[in-house]
Amino acid sequence: MDAKFYTYRVFWSDEDREFVGLCTEFPGMSWLDEDHQKAFLGIVALVQECIDDLKTHNETIPEPLSQKQYTGKFMVRILPDQHRELAIQAAEQGVSLNRLVSSKLVPG
Repeated sequence: MDAKFYTYRVFWSDEDREFVGLCTEFPGMSWLDEDHQKAFLGIVALVQECIDDLKTHNETIPEPLSQKQYTGKFMVRILPDQHRELAIQAAEQGVSLNRLVSSKLVPG
């Protein structure tokens, strides 16, 4: 597995007074640096070291989110009154409940 396929984020931390590099698939890891690019390169290198170590010890390597297959379906539980209100909105707009909720999640 190559570390470049994982999901990264770099942001400024006022508390640390440095940039923080994170990897979503390895939540316990971080890399701090005064330089934004170095924080990114640092977390990528750290993830690669971890992957190599996991391989060496025949341990499970997290699957990159970029390589997972998604069905496009997920279940959401809401209050019955919210369900009713959304169903009314969908009927008034002449669309399915699924279409209405999808449009609210990802406005186009």
